[in-house]
Amino acid sequence: MKRKHEMPFGAECREDGIVRFRLWAPKASSVGLLLAESPRRTFPMTRLDNGWFEISTCEAHCDTQYQFTVDGQQAVPDPASRWQPSGVHHTSEVIDPEAYEWRDTNWHGRPWDDAVIYEMHVGTYTPQGTYAGAEAKLDYLAELGVTAVELMPLASFPGERNWGYDGVLPYAPAHSYGRPEDLKRFIDSAHARDLMVFLDVVYNHFGPEGNYLWLYAPQFFSDRHHTPWGQAINFDGPDSRTVRDYFIHNALYWLEEYHFDGLRLDAVHAIADDSRPDILTELAETVRERLPVKRRVHLVLENDRNTARYLGRDAHGQPRWYDAQWNDDFHHAVHALTTGETSGYYADYSRNPTWHLGRCLAEGYSYQGEASQYRKGELRGEPSRHLPRTSFVSFLQNHDQAGNRALGERISALIDPAALKVAAAVLLLAPSIPLLFMGEEFAASTPFLFFCDFAPDLAAKVSAGRRAEFAHFDQLSSSAAQAQIPNPNEEDTFLRSKIDWTSPEQRTHQDWLEFYRGLLACRQREIVPRIRDLAVGWAQYQVLDSAAFRVCWPFVQGGSLELVANFGQARLNLDDSPRGRLLYSTAATDDPVSAAEILPLSAACFLNP
Repeated sequence: MKRKHEMPFGAECREDGIVRFRLWAPKASSVGLLLAESPRRTFPMTRLDNGWFEISTCEAHCDTQYQFTVDGQQAVPDPASRWQPSGVHHTSEVIDPEAYEWRDTNWHGRPWDDAVIYEMHVGTYTPQGTYAGAEAKLDYLAELGVTAVELMPLASFPGERNWGYDGVLPYAPAHSYGRPEDLKRFIDSAHARDLMVFLDVVYNHFGPEGNYLWLYAPQFFSDRHHTPWGQAINFDGPDSRTVRDYFIHNALYWLEEYHFDGLRLDAVHAIADDSRPDILTELAETVRERLPVKRRVHLVLENDRNTARYLGRDAHGQPRWYDAQWNDDFHHAVHALTTGETSGYYADYSRNPTWHLGRCLAEGYSYQGEASQYRKGELRGEPSRHLPRTSFVSFLQNHDQAGNRALGERISALIDPAALKVAAAVLLLAPSIPLLFMGEEFAASTPFLFFCDFAPDLAAKVSAGRRAEFAHFDQLSSSAAQAQIPNPNEEDTFLRSKIDWTSPEQRTHQDWLEFYRGLLACRQREIVPRIRDLAVGWAQYQVLDSAAFRVCWPFVQGGSLELVANFGQARLNLDDSPRGRLLYSTAATDDPVSAAEILPLSAACFLNP
């Protein structure tokens, strides 16, 4: 089977052997097509209406490298390039998407209820740091019990290493990890193992190096809105129709041409759009309308505003727009409860983290319109109790929560192992969608640091900014402590972040791996088949003391699923002991809840039919 997404821009291989090139350059007086083959030749492109330039030629073919010349001066890459073999500052390459023969003809995805997501950075997941290296680990992931791999952003970025959030060419998968067909082969192989593959995409900004759009299409940017990264993308001003199409086509491109099973949209709270429908709504509606009903495609948001309306369901319980949102409230509550940290956004959870965690498990968001101390009294969130629990993706760590720490520590390096087991049980036995960060399943000892590979001037600014960012922390305020913060641009910072695959051969890490496998097997066997039977909006939670709680999720036809967790050191008495069959316990004894007691540092899950 062959797959291709038809785009109104970029380089398109036609059946007659001709390649059509199109560029939107409303600021340019003239545009030329520069073919980089020897001898280098430039062909004038025809100016069309509304700032478009086009040329169709038999002089180009699959694998031809090219650029566009703007007003006879600057040579720039194609903003819709499918491949940048030498990086973002150099030539684009014509790719024929139909050259790859897909083998997953009968693959239509998996239900969202099944999802156990495994977040992966391709460059640090294996020693090779390639799609092929990650492909070799797919059997391991299937045996672990996860059902979806989520790749951190792949859009071409400056240099050889990056988290991916500094991408500037969103259609061109980063050359550091392999060719486009290598990525397709990875996805194909994942589907053969019944694994979904999601992609993290960035539609809120372009990276700070290698973006040439301002030269010929400044209409991509807004003078009215700003983001933490500078000018916002123009989704609601003059000429925004082409900008919106550029990103909507990008979503369709990954879902159709690469057969991804879903997208995670990064930091949509940084997208400014006053139009109706806004870009998030239009993008989701277009995806839902465009793709076949039989394909299970999932859309997920990261949204610091805790907006619930994008997660609405139709009369059949299916997502109108987005399946779920990453639930930072869950992470922050667990982190505050287990580490005692109170700085930054943890201040909003430090007074009563157990209450916040219980509310997340029962109702979705913890902040549903309450004032945020961290945000200086700003009201945050919308009511979420009416949404199914699968509208929320929960996690103990992810790339941000490890990598945005000065030293990149994982949660396993910060808390007692017994407390981590309780937290993992809460994560994986609750009906919300769980996410693991690569290596979490065996308590990887390697950090995940912030790394990049910018040009010297920008690199110096990023390094200085990184140290200034942590200067207000007491333990990092001295010059000696500041010097210990890894330089993001040094290759060693990247190399230190690579997963150490000798770790699982060591007894301690083996034990963690078996623990996670057992939890995931229990989830797949006992929790997932019952998620659809839960009564939406009827869950209840009870705070038992400052470090313990219980949550009950009733079923529509009666009975319930119940979780009891104690992060404290004291044995607790319960008003009434959980009823039903014990599904799982982290306690060493077979009787974690005796009469009306719960043991210290334990969690147990019960099914009451």
